[in-house]
Amino acid sequence: MTAKIKSLALECGFDKVGIVRAEALTHEAIHLGEWLGRGFQGEMRWMERDPAMRSDPRKLFEGARSVVAVAMNYYTQHEHLGEAGTGKVSRYAWGDDYHDVLKERLYKILEGVEQLIPGVKGKVCVDTSPIMDKAWAVKAGLGWLGKHSNVITKDIGSWVFLGELLLDVELEFDTGVVADHCGSCTACLDACPTAAIVEPYVVDSKKCISYATIELRSEKLPAEISENLEGWLYGCDICQDVCPWNRFEQQTDEPRFEPRKGLVEPSAEAILGLDRESYQSMFKGSAIKRTKLDGLKRNAEAILEHKKK
Repeated sequence: MTAKIKSLALECGFDKVGIVRAEALTHEAIHLGEWLGRGFQGEMRWMERDPAMRSDPRKLFEGARSVVAVAMNYYTQHEHLGEAGTGKVSRYAWGDDYHDVLKERLYKILEGVEQLIPGVKGKVCVDTSPIMDKAWAVKAGLGWLGKHSNVITKDIGSWVFLGELLLDVELEFDTGVVADHCGSCTACLDACPTAAIVEPYVVDSKKCISYATIELRSEKLPAEISENLEGWLYGCDICQDVCPWNRFEQQTDEPRFEPRKGLVEPSAEAILGLDRESYQSMFKGSAIKRTKLDGLKRNAEAILEHKKK
């Protein structure tokens, strides 16, 4: 049964799958508590809520006994050109919203499991659920947590989306974990223009370009961000771009992750010219809507201000 579920996950388009027991994450919960205690979550207050639920999937989904952890490659063979007056968009947001893509695939797995095991119940989780996606990916043997705090896989690098399917049946559990292969490398720490990776495996969101351009709700970007923005309009990929393990990156099989027209590196002036209607049309079904029009324009203004200097 376990082998059939794994096969089903691969058939549904996932590149990696592992299954582990649904239980409390002790070490990871302590690490999260310490991270929150240092205020590294910034304005992401939702990360402070329900810590017990976040660290124990059985509190999120009553009766959970197994966690099916999956990873999907989203790398496409396109690059930023870095032209003046344009704003770079993080690779993960070039195509359709990954939440929608992964949820559709996970629900397909659940439908298949329901046919295999009549009466089974399950819960689909992708990013927005209070569950520690990266911790479960590591526990299930999909990869290891890199020093930039992203999960790295040995075969396709770190350009992967993560998700989980919680099931109320006990399956055969994977026990092998992938060793940390970062070694003495500090490429990601050295390359971060704002020194947001304050120590290996620890990111201070308040210093992070990705956090500032997506999650921060302020009229202006903090000076330490805007002065080191390096053209980023939405998100930031620098720590992954420099990771040696991403030499193993491969083209994704998912066409919905291919860039939408003009979304790899849009004109900052064009962004400032958007009204509500054109914004809604341009970013319908895109993860970029997360930052909202005001936030996107704020980022575009910072890019143009830096260009003038």
